[in-house]
Amino acid sequence: MRVIGIIAEFNPFHNGHEYLIKKARETVNDPRAIVMPVISGFFTQRGLPAICPPAVRARQALLCGSDVVLELPFSFSCAPSSRFAEGAVSELISTGVVTDIAFGVDTGDTGLLKALAATGFQDDPSFNELISGYVSTGISYPRARASAIMEYARDKGITGDLDSALSSPNSILALDYLIALRKYDRNNRINVIMIKREGDAYNSQEVMSNMPGASAIRRIISGTAPSGFSRSAIASALNGLMPDAALGTMLSSNSGGVFSFPDYAGYIRDCMNIAAASSLEGIAYMSDDLSGYIRNFACNIRPGTIPDDDHTLKVFEEKISTKRYTLTRIERALASMITSQDEQILHIKTPPYIRVLGFNSEGKYCLKIMGKCSSIPIINRPSDCLELQSSDASLKRIFELDMRAASTGWKLYGRDTASEWEAIPVILK
Repeated sequence: MRVIGIIAEFNPFHNGHEYLIKKARETVNDPRAIVMPVISGFFTQRGLPAICPPAVRARQALLCGSDVVLELPFSFSCAPSSRFAEGAVSELISTGVVTDIAFGVDTGDTGLLKALAATGFQDDPSFNELISGYVSTGISYPRARASAIMEYARDKGITGDLDSALSSPNSILALDYLIALRKYDRNNRINVIMIKREGDAYNSQEVMSNMPGASAIRRIISGTAPSGFSRSAIASALNGLMPDAALGTMLSSNSGGVFSFPDYAGYIRDCMNIAAASSLEGIAYMSDDLSGYIRNFACNIRPGTIPDDDHTLKVFEEKISTKRYTLTRIERALASMITSQDEQILHIKTPPYIRVLGFNSEGKYCLKIMGKCSSIPIINRPSDCLELQSSDASLKRIFELDMRAASTGWKLYGRDTASEWEAIPVILK
């Protein structure tokens, strides 16, 4: 049985994701291969809550080519690229059934990415010295890391268009996937599938083709907020940009009361109120005096900092981001603050359990095999963790954090904050 693990967020599911699933099956030349995405839960890698709850995005994926959908715990999904990659890769490998791992890349030179990963730069003390040197010039850590990788590679005699290969966050993420695979798949059992991204740029805010990035789609949805997130306006604007089944699932779930589209301005106001009144010391990602910066910012907010109509957070993000502190780092730190994620939990390096978000009939068979092969517990609903957490401190901490993230998410989606306790996997016949 061929099982293709896919690392994605599906925030929300769009044409590019459907293309990724299709190309992955074509690459292994098996139209019946099981496709098993691992996706973010209530919070995504860039630090904000997802546009739809995980169950809705799981249903979208199942209707558009996936067979089993897993959830990546909050501590790994809302994290820098290296932690995000390690969490996703290790979870897929832990299933015991994944034969291939597929992900999108922004460069056609996948050989260059493999060569960079093979250098082992991340374990070389001299590499950290390079990063420190670039950070001292006043640039952000992600830019410093990318620059250090390019300098390290050139020193090792690696040739190629490094600037192009590492020009986007998606490329850095792909490199971190490869590094994680070298770490957790030492026997090279997993076949790696890198699929060239088609359509608009990864973080493009505008729609230039019928394959826009998720950022542009979220911007369109948030742009309908003044009209109460008009479903007809969303349907009209996104027609052709998302698979019909994915768009229909999102809109029907919204109209049926499963969730309301999130008020990001309200979420940020809540974060700022907490930041102004709390000690942020010890919260994850608040080091390097970011805690002081955020607290000072929160205490000095003036009218217009978070306008009522700032539905895409453009005004707020322009005001709070700096050269030193990137927007994604700030928003991840705020997510850690509102969920009480402390620095100590980051010492847990891999997910301690697998959460199943949904499956179809083919996926059900795969899950039966996973039950025998998985190296970590598989849970279908939160209550499954209750009897496991007494004997596993790491599982207990990650599970409690996931439930706090879910509580924050459901509040934002207009539901009871305890709704996650009733969640069960999406099952398609």
